[in-house]
Amino acid sequence: MRIKPPFSRTLRWVRAALRPIAMIAIVSAFAFGAVILLPEPIANRLLADDMIRASTNWNQRILGLLSEGRRAFSNGQITAQDAQNLSLFTASSDVFRFKMFTRDGRIFHASRTSEYGQISNKPYFSSIVAHGRIYYKRALTPLSKLPELKKQHNARPGDARETRLIAEIYVPVLDQGRFIGATEFYRDITVMRATFARRVQFVLAIFSALGALLAGGAIAAVSFAGASRIHEERARAEKEKRLLAEQMRLGREVRLLSELNEWLQSSRSLDELFDMVSAFMTRLLPSCAGSIYVYSNSRDVLDGACRWNGGELHDHIRPEACWGLRRGRTYAYGSSEIDFVCGHIHPDNQRPYICFPILAHGETVGLMTLMAAENQDCAHFQEIRKLAQMCAEQISLAIANVRLRDQLHHQSIRDPLTGLFNRRHFTETLRRQIDRAQGENRPLTLVSVDVDHFKRFNDNHGHDAGDMVLRAVGAAMDRLCDGDELPCRLGGEEFMLLLPDTDLAKGHAKAETLRKAVADVNVRYGDKTLPRISISLGVAAFPNHGTIPQDLIKSADNALYAAKAAGRNQTCIAGEGEADIPGAGPIPATKMTPVNTGTNTDTDTKAARPHAPDKTAVVPARKPAQNKASRPARKVPDKQDSKLAATAQDGDAPAPKPSSIPTGESAKSGARPAA
Repeated sequence: MRIKPPFSRTLRWVRAALRPIAMIAIVSAFAFGAVILLPEPIANRLLADDMIRASTNWNQRILGLLSEGRRAFSNGQITAQDAQNLSLFTASSDVFRFKMFTRDGRIFHASRTSEYGQISNKPYFSSIVAHGRIYYKRALTPLSKLPELKKQHNARPGDARETRLIAEIYVPVLDQGRFIGATEFYRDITVMRATFARRVQFVLAIFSALGALLAGGAIAAVSFAGASRIHEERARAEKEKRLLAEQMRLGREVRLLSELNEWLQSSRSLDELFDMVSAFMTRLLPSCAGSIYVYSNSRDVLDGACRWNGGELHDHIRPEACWGLRRGRTYAYGSSEIDFVCGHIHPDNQRPYICFPILAHGETVGLMTLMAAENQDCAHFQEIRKLAQMCAEQISLAIANVRLRDQLHHQSIRDPLTGLFNRRHFTETLRRQIDRAQGENRPLTLVSVDVDHFKRFNDNHGHDAGDMVLRAVGAAMDRLCDGDELPCRLGGEEFMLLLPDTDLAKGHAKAETLRKAVADVNVRYGDKTLPRISISLGVAAFPNHGTIPQDLIKSADNALYAAKAAGRNQTCIAGEGEADIPGAGPIPATKMTPVNTGTNTDTDTKAARPHAPDKTAVVPARKPAQNKASRPARKVPDKQDSKLAATAQDGDAPAPKPSSIPTGESAKSGARPAA
């Protein structure tokens, strides 16, 4: 073993001691330079800030001494009392001289009367002060040019105090943000600057000494530190690197959660929402597979909605198949000594998973399942539980909002009694379909439907029976329609059927099919069967009978009135049998004879219902869900009308012609508003 000589060890220790001493000397030299050189600029800066603050207060005092305040600067003149008050300002403040300028730089008052009327041509007055900013400068001025200070210092020629450091501060005067003038203040800052410089120098000396000591100690500590210190620094750097990576990961997750929430709130349907969820969850939880189930409307099963990263997804699962839903809280499989696999998970599965019940507004709307990847550490999988919980909360609120929006939209376009579309939706759809038919040269047919003798159902069997009749007619119309065909209840016993891409002949055939389907309906009310239901229908086609919604609806209504006048329980095409109907104008139509296959020839109601005047737009009126039997009493037909109706019902005489049919029930049903 080689033994080092004592001299070499001594030299090594000397070198180790000289290194921190040299560093301390360098630091001390920098500190000494800072103490010598820095006080002047620091003192000047502090002095400038102090002068600017003081000048603001002086300016406020000046404004307070003026009887008209800021208006004096706008007018450019002051009163004698103001001049007397201002003469005391220099005696009660540190200012020995001041000037007051108008907006154009003219001096309208100053402590020196010889300066009245002078105009400031200083460039900084127009470029800085006139723009509402305070201007400060300092300059060495001979005491001989300062008569106000000359008496205070008793200056003699050759005196060292003959030169003084004077600060000039221009303070703008603003009125509601508009520059109206300025005030210039002069103050002797010779003593103040020297005081500031001494104080700054003293503070810098203290801090420099402390800094030198601390730097020397730090340098000594670093110099004599061994390999263990370097190892600690490296370990700390690695830890900070990991923390930075964790912070970046958390920032990315927060950003993705924010984007997920924004996109989910803008989704218009559940299908679109679940597509967004799959895309975001793939990025948020790349190491986990997952799936989402939502409750069906019956709430007896959960339907598979979406999955990501190859998650297991069934079409339907039962609520009792999940331990999370049965226990009403999050269930983490693999986190306890004893666990049971959920029924919707494969029984051979050995990977940990978590079931999150999705809650919104206090109600469970679905289930989110998250499963660890192959060979993933259980502890690491449990770490993402909080993030997954936040995702489930965002998804639950989005699902509830979309469902609520769909429910409200459904209620706004559906008739609550029959389930058909309401007048408002019909009006909007008719306008769109007419525009489409015009642009693409497609046919369009409109069928107006009215239940015959509907008032009798209400009068003889009650309003509930009338509601059942309306629901039966609505169900028949709904079964008959497919594709873009639109059944609608306008109100009372009045219905409409919109048939896009259907010409007049096919529309007439569809109307006849509907009439026969309604005639075959048997409605049971309590322990009895209601009388047979019959309907009258009017058919109008675009563009034969109208090119705007008002004309097309009026044509269909006139055809319906013609069917009523001809004996009911039949279909009539617009233009046929309308000549004797009040309010029915000549409307061109394809000549087709009304089909009358019914046996009901009662003509006591709606035989010649007058049409309402045309409107400029279709504005559907809001009607209650109940049928029209609850409306006020109608006009009672006269004796002749009753006799004609009785004759037609008994079958003793043929039904009267449309021109002689009374209009007793025209007031009952009322004219349907034109679009």
